[in-house]
Amino acid sequence: MRFHLLGPLTVTVGGRALPLGGAKQRVLLAHLLLNANRTVSPGQLIDTLWPHDPPTSATANLQTYVWRLRRLLPDGAVLRTHDPGYALAVDPGDIDAHRFTRLVGDAARAAKDGSPETALTLLAEAEALWRGDPLEDLPTAPAWDAELGRLVENRLAAVEERLALQVRLGRHDPAIAELTVLLAEHPYRERLWQQYLLALTGAGRRAEALRAYATARERLVTELGVEPGPELRALQAAILTGEPLPRPAPSAPLRQLPADLPDFTGREEYVRELSAALGAGPAPVVLTGAPGTGKTALAMHVAHGLTDRFPDGQLYVDLAGTGAPRDPAEVLADFLHALGVTGNTVPAGLGQRAALFRSRLAGRRMLLVLDDAATAAQVRPLLPADAGCAVLVTTRGRLPELAGAKHVELPVFGEQEAARLLAELAGPDRVVGEPAEAAAIVRCCGYLPLAIRIAGARLAGRQAWSLRTLHDRLADESSRLSELRVGDLGVRPSFELSLRQLPPAARTAFGRSAVLGAQDFPSWVIDALLDRAGTHDVLDVLVDANLVSLAGRDSGGHPRYRLHDLLRCYASELLAEEPPSAQHETLARVLSVLLALAKTAAAALPPAFGAMTGPTLAAGSVPAGLVTDPLGWFTAERKLLAAAVQLAADAGLAELAWQLTAAAVPFYDLRGAYDDWRRSHLTALAAVEAAGDRRGAAVLTRGLGQVRLYHDEYAAAEQDMQRSAKLFAELGDVRGEALAVAGSGTVARVRDRPAEALGFYRRALAGLEQAGDLSGVAQMRNSIGSTYALLGSFAEAETWLRRARELAREIEDPHREAKVLTELGTLHRDSGRLPESLTCLRLALSILEELDDERCSAYALLGIGQTLLAAGEPVQARGVCDRALRVFRETGNHQGETTGLALLEQAQRRRTPSPAARP
Repeated sequence: MRFHLLGPLTVTVGGRALPLGGAKQRVLLAHLLLNANRTVSPGQLIDTLWPHDPPTSATANLQTYVWRLRRLLPDGAVLRTHDPGYALAVDPGDIDAHRFTRLVGDAARAAKDGSPETALTLLAEAEALWRGDPLEDLPTAPAWDAELGRLVENRLAAVEERLALQVRLGRHDPAIAELTVLLAEHPYRERLWQQYLLALTGAGRRAEALRAYATARERLVTELGVEPGPELRALQAAILTGEPLPRPAPSAPLRQLPADLPDFTGREEYVRELSAALGAGPAPVVLTGAPGTGKTALAMHVAHGLTDRFPDGQLYVDLAGTGAPRDPAEVLADFLHALGVTGNTVPAGLGQRAALFRSRLAGRRMLLVLDDAATAAQVRPLLPADAGCAVLVTTRGRLPELAGAKHVELPVFGEQEAARLLAELAGPDRVVGEPAEAAAIVRCCGYLPLAIRIAGARLAGRQAWSLRTLHDRLADESSRLSELRVGDLGVRPSFELSLRQLPPAARTAFGRSAVLGAQDFPSWVIDALLDRAGTHDVLDVLVDANLVSLAGRDSGGHPRYRLHDLLRCYASELLAEEPPSAQHETLARVLSVLLALAKTAAAALPPAFGAMTGPTLAAGSVPAGLVTDPLGWFTAERKLLAAAVQLAADAGLAELAWQLTAAAVPFYDLRGAYDDWRRSHLTALAAVEAAGDRRGAAVLTRGLGQVRLYHDEYAAAEQDMQRSAKLFAELGDVRGEALAVAGSGTVARVRDRPAEALGFYRRALAGLEQAGDLSGVAQMRNSIGSTYALLGSFAEAETWLRRARELAREIEDPHREAKVLTELGTLHRDSGRLPESLTCLRLALSILEELDDERCSAYALLGIGQTLLAAGEPVQARGVCDRALRVFRETGNHQGETTGLALLEQAQRRRTPSPAARP
């Protein structure tokens, strides 16, 4: 299978062209081939397919084109879906553009090794791959401009090299004919003029050669404002004097790279990736990462390792992107001086300097290292066009607009790499002697190479220190950045450089993000930090600056973000510069938005009986459309909610603390997240008791009693319910008191005191009716009915249960109806009405599964199993019981698990089906 880009887009198998579909599908394939084996984001593909006005259905259309393309491509090309995009996995040798680059490189090596005929053959093979302009049959796409321009430039450079070889071998006449045509199209390429003069002189046409030089000089001086280069001038002088013609000789290679680190450690995977990428032509390779990750050190190490691949040398410049970014025109002047262009021969304008720079690099094999770039605009004029050159750019930010570039993001060290670097600097014996302390030190450094290098240098300069000494100094986050400094090297100054480049809003948001501690956070948090809507641009700036990193996506597909531990320490220092009242307001604003979203999500979940929330708090700007999937929202924010309760409690925001944990109860109840339920309630309860908030204490005590009831801690649950009822009574809260009394009834019922339970339930029913809580009334009717069943009053039980179901349906509460149906199923089974029991239980299960309530579904399954066993179907009973037990074990429901195991044992004993009629 072959992919042809150097002309009309074609895919062939065995010489036969495949049908590629319509124009959009062909453009998609072309873009993926230009970025072969690299992940391309959906946004980039949409911009390429619809560069001016994408339709609202663009994402869906793109997915359709991808699906169709997958069906078209034969074996050998795999279109993979990666987060966050698509990648076409192909053998580069199957793409004509890659084969062209490889053949040109092979030809250059053959010429250098003294095999010009072989080089000519290889170049002819490379040129034969071209069938016209690249992708000439497709609409132009702005994203392709740079890459297609490089392909065209590389083609011309290959032609130049072939003509130079022909002239060297004495094949002057055909070279003259071809050079005449090429110079009409490219009158400023000095290497073409040089070969033209050599060919004319070699063919005995000396006067024509001198006239050709005069023409070349006039064009360059008049139109570009520069004199011919030294090689062309030397050639003209030799022709005038009749001296032997100078042949282009390899000049001493330029070696501008700073020294490689003698103790460079790790990064083997990235060294291989960068080395391979830098051998794929002049498309720039952009190495990005947060401050302190060692981008420059890695770039220098890789560049020094590629000396043989770039025999004409390396150019290096510090672009000072995090300080005062250098003007690319000034950088080009320095590069041109290094390449032999001096004095007035250096053009004045940026465009002219860039053109001359590309001309000077034509035919050379050089590596350019552009360190600490600020923007793509700073880099673009510095890019060569020759296929033999490569460019490695380092930047703290991201340069997505640098078309055709390969982007490599450098993370912090892994644990083993970090330990190796510390051992290299501090001494292997010291690390081996205190392995736990060494691990703690690199952990305090956040595995950041710069921080580890500083820590290692401090240890190396203090041989009397144990590793424990440094660990103790780094343990305090408030002083950690001050400890991570040695000489003029420090972590804080590195961070300050990055922050200095940010606009004010981004700096403010970065500092305030420390209020959340070490938590991942969603994008809306930035809105809350700045107290305004629409801050996506601010977040983009922070991400592009590598001060905030993408931490993945939540279950709903929304991105989440985090700060590196040391960056968080730095953000905390910035936050501390704000008045304490402002810090307090920022945290309260963020937590209030979180609370508003939690209440919105909870309102769409099945209600948890006894759950209560407080009054609505001012929440500032609450983003719309974030809670389209309430259960998914709670799942995504589960850790953040737990941390928020602790943050609120620590900050003395007692009301926010208890409201946040109370708002999550429907989720905890639905998912059986009893540990989170208990932990958050205990944290918030301590805060409200310290603040003297009796309502918060009443709500939380009722919630604690409920979770203790689920954990079979009946005595503690009874005390909590009684205390809660007393607090609510003192507050005059009839509904709250009734809910707490109902909890006491449930404790009594599960402790096998049904008569006592009935008394509590009737008291609770009266209170809930007085408060107008119809959902609570339905639940109390259900509880009273199930309690009558325990007392053996089946007729009375059925009356109460049917009334409960009627009310649940009247108020459109399917969850409550399902729970009533579960109790009716149990009642019918105990009354010997097995078909009615199964009907009720299966209907309850279908409702509960649709509501995604695992805990209540498990109880419905358990009821079905018990009824099936009573109907003489032990095998079926065992199957549903297994499903119920899995949920009980995952949620820590000991009572449910005990009942399930008992049923399982009965089913095992009676696994031979009985002849009883099936219901």
